[in-house]
Amino acid sequence: MNAMSHVTFLIIVPSDNEYAAYLGGSATFSGLVIGIPAVFAGLALIPLNKIDRGAYKLPLHFSCATAILGNVLYGLAYRAHFLYLILIGRIVLGLAFTNFGYTKRFCSDARIVGVRRRTTVAGGLVAGQGVGFSVGPFVGGLLFKIGFRNRVFNGYTSPAWVMAVCWLTYWVVFTKVFVDVPKTPRQAIRSPVELESSVAPVAATGVQVEDKQVVETKQHVKIKQANAVEPTAPPEIAPIPAPAPPPISLRQWGVFVTMCWFAMTVWFVLGAWGSNIPVYTAHAWGWSPFGAGNLLALGGITTFPLLGVNIWYARRTQDRNILVLGCTLALAGLLLSAGLFAHGDPAHWGAFFACWFLTSLGVNIVSTVTMSLLSKHLPPRWNRKTSIAIQYSNFGGRVCGAVWGGAGVKVGMLNYIGLQIGLLGVGIVLTGVLWRDLKARKG
Repeated sequence: MNAMSHVTFLIIVPSDNEYAAYLGGSATFSGLVIGIPAVFAGLALIPLNKIDRGAYKLPLHFSCATAILGNVLYGLAYRAHFLYLILIGRIVLGLAFTNFGYTKRFCSDARIVGVRRRTTVAGGLVAGQGVGFSVGPFVGGLLFKIGFRNRVFNGYTSPAWVMAVCWLTYWVVFTKVFVDVPKTPRQAIRSPVELESSVAPVAATGVQVEDKQVVETKQHVKIKQANAVEPTAPPEIAPIPAPAPPPISLRQWGVFVTMCWFAMTVWFVLGAWGSNIPVYTAHAWGWSPFGAGNLLALGGITTFPLLGVNIWYARRTQDRNILVLGCTLALAGLLLSAGLFAHGDPAHWGAFFACWFLTSLGVNIVSTVTMSLLSKHLPPRWNRKTSIAIQYSNFGGRVCGAVWGGAGVKVGMLNYIGLQIGLLGVGIVLTGVLWRDLKARKG
């Protein structure tokens, strides 16, 4: 589901600018169309969490239904020739993207995923994210190039219709094969107090087991009846109340803020590049949406094998080391971009792609540890709260990044890159300050 949601989010990116322009919108409006689903996903996430009862099946059914409806509305905007219908379609689609929060919660749920497997599982989640970044833009650009000269199914609308069919198919399969998580942990560990209370009823009965080798005669029975003493029940032991959970320390709050900051920064950077590449490549080199989609997809394809290596690496190193690796690669890509734009637009797309590759790889690696590292530092009862906080940070980054990327050419590409460097720099400073507190179990 995570991979298909990212495909859905990004498949319209190559043609969105052209679609909005055809209906009378600007490049900034196209960036808003890309980012707006995250706003409404955030608005729907908390109410949905209040009615899900800790399970996953209901919200994921809701996600499938709204994904189909949102894609249909986006596809109908061309025939209706109504600019704001693509915005409405993406708003409805945003309700489907509440599943991003649930997939993160699933990967850190103590009922099904142990502490030593959370970063590895999160790495698989990010690998699905890489699939979305490669498949989505490529298929979107390819469908735009083919065109399908039809008032309903054409280069602008075909990505939405294709995804509507995919979501319908997925919904049918999901209904048949998905098994929800148990409401209690798989192996409940009983406390000493519980064990003592379970033994007490047996002791209170006063039952005595006779030796089988003793031959009971009537005389023995009479003697025993004469000398028997009525057993008395032991005094009732008041249950010991469970100790109150310790409060969250200041250092833990520091880790919480740091991970939320990185969760926001990751998707600000990815959202900015995703919406900027079609606009910038058309401005600098006159590329079509097909070419822009290929460039975006090439970044996803080339980073995907390395994200697979990161899954293996996550089992053998601490999360904070993975965080430093990702920050280093992302910062290198952004600084290289700043150097290129400081001397004007790059003459060849190869240098621009190298910047995109390093930046994309770095922030994707960072995103593998935001939820898993936080779940290792906070008790399981905080899992729902932390997953919501991380997802809201993601959503905020997606929206602001998409709008900032759409306006990148207008504000100047050097300023566009500079803000990303600043956001990443704040995260690096927080990491240095809290380095000792970021230590956690491997895996």
